[in-house]
Amino acid sequence: MRVFPEYCVEMARYNAWQNKQLRAAFDTLSDAELRKDRKAFFGSIFNTANHILWADRMWMARLGAGEAPDGDHLTLTPTPAAWAGERYKTDARLLHWAEKLNAVDLKSVVKWRSVMMDREFEHPVDLCVTHLFNHQTHHRGQIHAMLTAAGASAPVTDILFMPEDGPWL
Repeated sequence: MRVFPEYCVEMARYNAWQNKQLRAAFDTLSDAELRKDRKAFFGSIFNTANHILWADRMWMARLGAGEAPDGDHLTLTPTPAAWAGERYKTDARLLHWAEKLNAVDLKSVVKWRSVMMDREFEHPVDLCVTHLFNHQTHHRGQIHAMLTAAGASAPVTDILFMPEDGPWL
């Protein structure tokens, strides 16, 4: 796998830009609409948003860039406002981490124990970083579909339209 520090920075910026748009889209829906079961993999828009935040923090902890999250992945934050604040802080931390990476960091190995799978894992960092960003994109796509179905304006997702100079957060 060939992942470079520049890729990580670009994807961290993209992630922050996407989540900034999600925060704005969430503000247009009621709490009930955000929590409504929409028959998606994690049920609601809010559950899916919490899952992404939880997973980002879990991967960042595995990569040495923060603490592992406490609590359940679907109920990490209690309210959309709390989610927005925690999402902003996590995106800033992820971008800061990416900006400090060098090529050697990406060629190491990360080891962790999965409680859910009840086993040890060991994978190259570059593969785990690719998964981190792919995972975000995958589940944000689900949120995009749910927002559209709820009648909200869904974010622009094409990376080609991302502002060159930010602001990403």
